[in-house]
Amino acid sequence: MPYHIGDTLDMKKTHPCGSKQFTVVKPGVEMRIKCAGCGHEVFIDRRKLDKSVKAVRAAIPPSS
Repeated sequence: MPYHIGDTLDMKKTHPCGSKQFTVVKPGVEMRIKCAGCGHEVFIDRRKLDKSVKAVRAAIPPSS
């Protein structure tokens, strides 16, 4: 599944702060995601992330 900068990911499990939403900061083989609740950034392997994601909400691109 392709991920883009700014996409919001709904995870299956909660982060220790209680939030289930993360934002994609850096896509790639090893992705960097940021917790929407506390702002903690995490590096995670794409394969592991694919198994952990429940839903993806695409970022709305700016209109020109």
